[in-house]
Amino acid sequence: MGVAAGAVGAVALATRAPQLRAQAAPTDADVFNFALNLEYLEATFYSRAVFGTDLDAAQVGGTGTAGTVNLTGARQVNFRDPFVAQFAREIATNERLHVAFVRSLLTTNAIARPALDLSVSPTSAFSLAARSAGLIGAGESFDPYASDENFLLATFLFEDVGVTAYKGSSTLISNPVFLEAAAGILAVEGYHASIARTTLYQKGIAEPSIIAATEAISNARDALDGPDDLDQGVAPREDASNVVPADANGIAFSRTSGQVLNIAYLNRLAVSAGGFFPNGVNGTIRTSAAN
Repeated sequence: MGVAAGAVGAVALATRAPQLRAQAAPTDADVFNFALNLEYLEATFYSRAVFGTDLDAAQVGGTGTAGTVNLTGARQVNFRDPFVAQFAREIATNERLHVAFVRSLLTTNAIARPALDLSVSPTSAFSLAARSAGLIGAGESFDPYASDENFLLATFLFEDVGVTAYKGSSTLISNPVFLEAAAGILAVEGYHASIARTTLYQKGIAEPSIIAATEAISNARDALDGPDDLDQGVAPREDASNVVPADANGIAFSRTSGQVLNIAYLNRLAVSAGGFFPNGVNGTIRTSAAN
């Protein structure tokens, strides 16, 4: 009787499994709300670092829990390199437009901006990320607002992850309108990442510690998002630059939402908050992967 009951249960579970999987699959709105969390993070950081302002109040409301942004120590960067200043203004404008665009796609389904940590202190998310990469020691702070180079390293941290996040989400999107929108944003994130990587590489020729810093950040991201060593800094490979972090087929790699949250939460475990999102992201996709 026990064997028979087990067999019946197995058949019932097998019958229900496709239904359960279908119910659990994220909708296009779920995927874009997940992306909106990342766009909030980027746009808020760049707005403060480049323009010294926050996002408009009309662009941060929505469903879920609206959070406060910890901007202690954050300020407008005093750029010394005119090119970096111009690039910063462009990327900040693009990311603010991304927030507005994604919100317009989601209409009343758009999530509110969650709590963010973009502060400067020994325990801030930026400092935890830099310390895990070995860039600073115990009790020290990483200040992304202090210099052109620090701003670019923060950009490198965010934009590379954004590229892999949008590529990874492509298989989850079914609506052609949403898919085209994701492709368009992915392309812009790729441009941003390539300019940041190129500039860091150029500056690193004169100051090799900058290139070493990108490799350290890359290794730290790899330590969070699973066993595969896919992430890449900008150190040259086989006598060529490595502006494009591509696989053996010359294609950008993907991250799942769980892997993206490993990096955003600065935690390789399955958790629902931490790092740059102290209270977690808003929406239905909230948990990092168990790595």
